[in-house]
Amino acid sequence: MNQKKNRGFTIVELLVVVSIIALLIGILLPAIGKARDKARTSTSISNLRQLGVAHNAYAGDWEDSQLSLNRYNISLYGNMAAYNEAIGMPPGGDHHIGHPPQIAGWGVAGPDSQNPGSTGMYSYWPGHPDHYWAVEPIGFPGGHGVPGFGWFRYPNVKQLSTYVSNKYYDKIFYAPKDPFWHIIEPCLDDPAEFSTGCNPPVWTTYCLSPAALFSPSVMRAENPGDPQDHNAGWQDPWDIPAGHRTPKMGSIRYPTLKTHMLEHPWLQNVRTICNPSFTSPWGNACEPYWFNMGFESAPATLFYDSSARLMGTQEAMNANRRVFGNTEVGLWSRDTPFNGSYAPGSGDGYYSSYGYDFTSTSYHVLTTDGALGRDTLGSEQ
Repeated sequence: MNQKKNRGFTIVELLVVVSIIALLIGILLPAIGKARDKARTSTSISNLRQLGVAHNAYAGDWEDSQLSLNRYNISLYGNMAAYNEAIGMPPGGDHHIGHPPQIAGWGVAGPDSQNPGSTGMYSYWPGHPDHYWAVEPIGFPGGHGVPGFGWFRYPNVKQLSTYVSNKYYDKIFYAPKDPFWHIIEPCLDDPAEFSTGCNPPVWTTYCLSPAALFSPSVMRAENPGDPQDHNAGWQDPWDIPAGHRTPKMGSIRYPTLKTHMLEHPWLQNVRTICNPSFTSPWGNACEPYWFNMGFESAPATLFYDSSARLMGTQEAMNANRRVFGNTEVGLWSRDTPFNGSYAPGSGDGYYSSYGYDFTSTSYHVLTTDGALGRDTLGSEQ
């Protein structure tokens, strides 16, 4: 009686199966990667929409005010030192902190502190000489703060986080693609409002528009046709009595066209992460390129009408080109101290010379006319 032999796979058949599996994996992996990337982008846009709700709630409680972390009348004194002197603060020392603090929240002191385990409210004291960077929305080169830095990078302070989750470190303030996520993540689980384990503090992914937080007179449009118009062009906010008076939410002239918050690092369509021009304060974690430093950059963006979407640098540059070609005035201010001899090496606007490619735009940060200006064009032009 003949018995049937059990026939196995030949090597050729196995190779064909393996090849088919490898082909399927090669097809599916990019699709999975794109789906994951899209989901992370959608999360960031959702974060901004929720932050738009928080800003509106803040405005509802504070007579239509935008989030503002400086005294409205501080320009009357000319500089921070004069302000402290005027309100009777002694010169120098830790008590030179007359300006109200920017509150991060209560936290528990870590084991390396002088009083480990103690609780307290952690704050940034802008009036201290070491913290002048915290006085203004953004510091201008040659001014009284740290050039290119300011509280526009810190919207997650308690003044706004109260309307979110009452935590400085909350997922809503950080995009899933943030390159510092591995540093931020342990802080998210801290039950305190402010995690003292994250030192130095990690600023949020999203930044406010500093241009919209100054008086519109600070970044007035230039008037090449009238050299006698001395009120045209950039003016130092310390030289204008109301230079630091933050405009009301209702004063935004183009709410659908003016950016409110966006991803400060270049996260969408990114070509490379580390920017060799910068040094990171977090050890071996590099500082990324910024949103305005890549032609393909398209940061998740919140507008003043509370809508949120991706807005690319290409869109901003094209919109600016249309206005500049017609009126000789761009959508972002080119005569601030970020240009020229005041800031050697800073290039065209907000550190564009440190960019990845030929991108040249400083929308959002240096918007012409501030709260009365716009960063893109549309039906309201």
